[in-house]
Order: sequence, then structure tokens, then C-alpha cells
Amino acid sequence: MLRVRRNAVVGISAVAVVGILAACQAVLQKEADARSAAGEAPRFEVDPLWPKPLPNHWLMGRVVGVWADEQDNVWIVHTGNNHLDANERALDHKVGECCTAAPPVLAFDPAGNLTHSWGGPGTGEWPQSIHGIHVDYRGNVWIGGNGEKDSQLLKLTKEGKLLLQVGKFDTKGGSSDPNNFGRVAKIWVDPKTNEAYVADGYRNKRIAVLDADTGKMKRFWGAYGNKPDDADLGKYDPKAPPAKQFRNPVHCVERSNDGLVYVCDRQADRIQVFNADGTFVKEAWFVKETLGSGSTWDIAFSRDPQQKFMFLADGTNEKVRIVDRASLTEVTNFGDGGRQPGQFFGVHSIASDSKGNVYTTETYEGKRLQKFVYKGMGPVAKKDQGVTWPRS
Repeated sequence: MLRVRRNAVVGISAVAVVGILAACQAVLQKEADARSAAGEAPRFEVDPLWPKPLPNHWLMGRVVGVWADEQDNVWIVHTGNNHLDANERALDHKVGECCTAAPPVLAFDPAGNLTHSWGGPGTGEWPQSIHGIHVDYRGNVWIGGNGEKDSQLLKLTKEGKLLLQVGKFDTKGGSSDPNNFGRVAKIWVDPKTNEAYVADGYRNKRIAVLDADTGKMKRFWGAYGNKPDDADLGKYDPKAPPAKQFRNPVHCVERSNDGLVYVCDRQADRIQVFNADGTFVKEAWFVKETLGSGSTWDIAFSRDPQQKFMFLADGTNEKVRIVDRASLTEVTNFGDGGRQPGQFFGVHSIASDSKGNVYTTETYEGKRLQKFVYKGMGPVAKKDQGVTWPRS
């Protein structure tokens, strides 16, 4: 009788345990289903102490390019004295101890220490104004000339030694010119093909593809893969049919791991996607009613092998938009207008490093570089996250 009773107790306990496990599994499955329904996205927190202060009483001008190299060093270009405001220019006349413009090319190690600082007249036909920076898979540094007379781009070593100049200063050949450019916005070099993709740019209206060794132009195209046309398209009207040509500026270009080429048509509020030969694939608009400087300023991809997410810098609405790359739909966004860490005033360029961290630069009166630390994946609680201030 005792053995029967003991067996009954054990049986009841086993059933209870199974029931508890089943209940726990149901709870976990319910949470998983909720997370799946809500969607997940990368989470970030701003690092308000990165980078470290610049030496020599240096100031940044408008910061108009950023790239994280193979060692996760972060490179920027800024406009220096070209766009210092009146007070900053007065300081540069040495009426006191502070301050002066930093060299136009700066690099920081992962800890935020300044490691490189160079650039300026005397290196090739140095641009009137520089724009965009890319460090290719061989460690070469590419910058674009973006001043009114700039028709050139430069390829340099990490120490600032000129390796190649493509295009000649003050040569305006238009968007069909195979040798010169029209105020370049950004350059990206494909490690698989050794081709340099050029967002060309602020005067021209095309994507140009070069041999990265010789600088010879191999092909170019306009919106929808059309032959580029430099005709004035007039003011952007979000209710009008989509323009068949790019508007100015054609502000970014980058190729994903699966071979697609993404282009920022900034004032048209759209991203267009192409195959490497210029064949049009698809497009999407972001905050299509945005006027003025537009919403699609620059992009970077998440560092997972599939590059599931695209990070879109929106310098008019002062946000970084996290976009599902496959569908080109916005999942969530972070940031807000302002001058405090985690806010933006003209968020202009964006890059990601191997650890998933994101870096942004600001033009206009923003004039800074910010780091947003990757905190893993998490469910999307709301579309507009606002300022991603550190939780601890």
C-alpha cells in the first residue's frame, strides 16, 4: 500500500513538473511571438565621452564625411576654415590663445585618440572644399573635391601622400564627361572588383565607376539607369511623378555584400538600388514630404553577413533611420534635433564598424563626430526612440 501511494505521488509530481514546463514553454513562446510581431532592431546608446578632445586648440568645421577602416579606426573630413563662423574666424586670427582649424583629415582609434591629422593645399590639386572619405580594403584614403571649381578626386596613403588624382581642377564637362567630375559627394571602393563607385554629385547627376588603380572611368548612369541629364528639374514636388533623373546632390553610394548598389538621391527623398552594371532594381522614399535639403543623406549597413539593416542619416529631420534592407521599410529611428550628445544638427554622414557601432558626423552648425555604441538586438518598442542616452 505504501509503495502504491509513493508511486501515485511520484506520478502526480511528474505530471505537475510537465505541466509547469509546458506553462513556462507557453510563456516563452508567447514572448517570442510578441517579439516577432513587434520586430527587432539593433539598439544603440550614445557615448558622450567619445572621441577625446583634440590637441593644439583645434576646432572642427562642418564634418562632411566618415568611414571606419579595417582596424575600426574612424576617419573624418571636415571643411576647416572654409566654414568656420565669424567668431571662429576671429579666433583664428590669434587674438587670444584659442583656437584654430584642425587639419581637414582626422583619424581616431577605437578608444577615441587622435592618430592622424593632415591635408590641405600642396597635395595634388587639393580641393577648394572636400566631401566624403573612404578608406579602401588596401588602406588607401579617397576624398572628393566639392568646391565650386572642383572636378577632381584624390587617392592618398594613410599618411597623406598622393597616390592618384582623377579629374582636373576647374574642368566642367557635365555628367557625360569620362575624365572629370562635378563636385563629388562620396566614394566607395569594391574589394571584390577593385572598382571605385563615385556619387557625382553636387553639380553632376550620376554614379560613375572607375578602375581603382588607374582611375579610368568604366561606366556611369543616372536615375533608373538612364543616361544622365543635367537639365534643371525645378523644385521638388512630393506629389509629382518621380523624376527620371537624379536631383542634386547625388549624395551617397555604397554596394552591399550581395552586390546591390545603393544611391542617395537626397533632395528627392529616395534611395535607388541598382545592379553593378547600372541596371535599376527598386527604389523607396523616406519621409517623402521633406523639402529643402531632403531626407536621404548617407547610408551604412549593419555588419552581420546578410547586412539585414541599413542605417540612413536624415539631416533635415535630424534622425538616423534603421531600415530593413530587403524591403527598404523603416523599422525604427533614433535621434532628435539639438546640440547635446545623442541629438543632431545636420546629421550628414554615417558609418559602422566591425563591432556594430555607428558613427555620425554633422554639418551646418553641428560640426562634430559622435559614436553610438551597439547594445545588441532588441524588440522595437516604438518607432521614434528619441535620444539614446546611456542607461547606466
